[in-house]
Amino acid sequence: MGPIRMLRVTQSAMEKAMLRVSLRDQIRNEEIRGRTIVTDIAYRVAKLKWQWAGDIARRTDGHWGLTVLERRLRTGKRSVGQPPTR
Repeated sequence: MGPIRMLRVTQSAMEKAMLRVSLRDQIRNEEIRGRTIVTDIAYRVAKLKWQWAGDIARRTDGHWGLTVLERRLRTGKRSVGQPPTR
């Protein structure tokens, strides 16, 4: 089970606890979400991730994040054999 799914399961359990709804009531998650007016945790995580990426891209203090984002990978094949000794 992935971390996003685990967060969604936890969020729905918390919302059910807030409304004091049990599984026997057979109320769908969409209806519970409408009653609590809480944003989806997956949407919130994605939004925060993109905000963080924007913050890293705007840095001008020589931090490694911008270097990693702008890095160009090598093209072509590597040479055959063991690397030279230093």
